[in-house]
Amino acid sequence: MATFELYRRSTIGMCLTEALDEMVSNGTLSPELAIQVLVQFDKSMTEALESQVKSKVTIKGHLHTYRFCDNVWTFILQDALFKKEDSQETVGRVKIVACDSKLLLQ
Repeated sequence: MATFELYRRSTIGMCLTEALDEMVSNGTLSPELAIQVLVQFDKSMTEALESQVKSKVTIKGHLHTYRFCDNVWTFILQDALFKKEDSQETVGRVKIVACDSKLLLQ
């Protein structure tokens, strides 16, 4: 199974994709190498989250929509309340994408 493209829709992921597309268009980089860079990006993000994130957050809200496709859960919450040890934040609408991290490294 190919790695999931979870982090490519983040700001940094979209900027990386744009830069790689430009380099492929200019002939500076081969399409194969650009794909390898994106796959490595997914793996690096997964490893960083596993090793560096230590905080725990509680999320409560109204579950608007949920989906399970290709071993990936997608939840859309409305009026979500995020609670951390010393703070809390309410968000009007949030999309959460979750998968088994072991599947990312296959």
